[in-house]
Amino acid sequence: MDTEPVRVVRHPDGVVELRLDDPGRGNALDLRTAEALRDMTAQVAADPGGAVLLRATGANFCVGGDLRSFTGLGAKTGPYVHAVATAAHAAVRALHELPVPVVAAVRGAAAGGGIGLALVADLVLAARSARFRLAYTAIGLSPDCGASWFLPRLVGPRLAADLILTNRVLTGDDAERHGLISRTVGDDELDEAAYRTAAELAAGAGEALRASKSLLCDDDTRGDLRRHLAEEARLIARLADGPEAQARMASFLTSRSRAAVAGGATGASRPGRLTVPGKPGPEPEPKSVS
Repeated sequence: MDTEPVRVVRHPDGVVELRLDDPGRGNALDLRTAEALRDMTAQVAADPGGAVLLRATGANFCVGGDLRSFTGLGAKTGPYVHAVATAAHAAVRALHELPVPVVAAVRGAAAGGGIGLALVADLVLAARSARFRLAYTAIGLSPDCGASWFLPRLVGPRLAADLILTNRVLTGDDAERHGLISRTVGDDELDEAAYRTAAELAAGAGEALRASKSLLCDDDTRGDLRRHLAEEARLIARLADGPEAQARMASFLTSRSRAAVAGGATGASRPGRLTVPGKPGPEPEPKSVS
């Protein structure tokens, strides 16, 4: 029986799933789990497919550090916690640097390091019953896993300070309202909605998605509008020269022309509208599991 706390599942539609798979412990981070997360994330980075889906097995996304493993070590506590944080941080960095979109699905508790792990994703879907709590200062610790880096950038310095210093709990709806996550869905809809989002991204214009993500994550130009505009111009021109963009633009114009003809005949069509892809069927059987 597979007892690894983190797994990689590769689906035939291009979705690569990174799954926290230790539900009996709330997917808590001890050294074994943090190192498995680091190693499995490295596997994903080597071949990320078209989109990455980060989700967890069980009732909770990740309850943070495993306090049972942190206590009773005496003078070895600090080195142990440092090793856990270092391994987890390698995973956070690898996820942040992935060239493809990352979708996270959060249910139940996302606490401590689990919050940083969720927020590294480009799109975060959460169940309405999800609960977000930093919880570090309540046990005499400070944030890790990038929480103190992501939060001010997502919700602003005031709310970030409130969440970190007071350990206030946010529901899924609270998190959406404050911009911490992308959107909430019903608890029974989370897995399907997150997978559908990842699958649609994996089936999308891959080069355009990669270029768009690079613009969003480009720290070198973020503080310099002139440089950022130059990079936008460079990327859009490069993409426009490529076969994928040219084929998609031609397809769009052809569809628009057909819609205009149909609209003239029936008076019912609205030319120029982009169609929304249909809802895919059930998740395909994975082609490989690590």
